[in-house]
Amino acid sequence: MKKISTPAAPAAIGPYSQGFISGGMAYCSGQIPVNPADGTIPEGIAAQAKQSCENVKAVLAAAGAELTQVVKTTCFLADMGDFAAFKEVYASYFTGNPARSCVAVKALPKGVLCEIEAIAEL
Repeated sequence: MKKISTPAAPAAIGPYSQGFISGGMAYCSGQIPVNPADGTIPEGIAAQAKQSCENVKAVLAAAGAELTQVVKTTCFLADMGDFAAFKEVYASYFTGNPARSCVAVKALPKGVLCEIEAIAEL
């Protein structure tokens, strides 16, 4: 196994890593919409979905993968009422239509509206 680490995505805020490479796959930890450059969180679900996608993209790039290689995502929303707006942004990034689960959760770290984790084939 090889740990994935990049300053182009937010640092882990707990006892975990940004991701791992194992068995020809890249496993990306859930990415919340924190701007890695300044630690800010954009307002609104569309902007947060975009930042989360950018963070996933950065972690995968550090692993040598692209979004088109993603085979599975798990998406977490603080409010399922945001699903349509989230899906619109998500679809512009994950154009290969990977398998996906999307669930509403009671709360997410830092009070964000969404989080995305991904698995990609290398």
